[in-house]
Amino acid sequence: MSGTRRKPGGMGPYIRGFDERLLHLGYTPETVRNMLKQMGQLGRWMATLGLDASQLGTEAITAFVSAQRAVGLRRVPSVRSFIPLLDFLRHEGVLATVEVDAPTPIEAVLADYVTWLVRERGLAAPTVLRYENLSRRFLQHRATVAGPGFVGDLSGADVVAFLLAETARLSVGAAKGCVAELRSLLRFLYLDGRVPLALAAVVPPVAGWHDTGIPAGLAAP
Repeated sequence: MSGTRRKPGGMGPYIRGFDERLLHLGYTPETVRNMLKQMGQLGRWMATLGLDASQLGTEAITAFVSAQRAVGLRRVPSVRSFIPLLDFLRHEGVLATVEVDAPTPIEAVLADYVTWLVRERGLAAPTVLRYENLSRRFLQHRATVAGPGFVGDLSGADVVAFLLAETARLSVGAAKGCVAELRSLLRFLYLDGRVPLALAAVVPPVAGWHDTGIPAGLAAP
């Protein structure tokens, strides 16, 4: 089990089952560890208030997230990141209903990425939307090609091949925008521990490869 060493409070009875469900749905082990850590934090907060799992919902989760922010924590999970937990508890019969559909692994990555863009980088809403749209196309493409390993197995060649296809009919200026947007996603994936390599650093500028193909140094073995 990919659990946390600290006591999970009110979520203790559900840690193992939630772990197994996330892995079955295709979440990476690193993402599962992060989600179980958040689950443990939620459980300890619930214990201080005398709440049990049957009382969870969007209102309680929102209160927990607000409490985390109030104590000055830098990395606070989003409310949406707990949707898989609520869905799991519904399937276990702990909750009578689920308030929203559980996100796919792609949507889970995007939700955390958007939170990072807003909190860590302070980007405005129109910019965040543009970055999110490009990232969604990239991750959907990767999931189609690579399946469950769409993030963890990512390589520099995969990144550049996508950019070449994405920017084939764009001007150099628009292509540069795509490169910047994808570099941002790659930087987040590395800082968040979802990929082992700092792939943002290996993507060359548009000039020199936009009309020529994948740079030799990034070609797949």
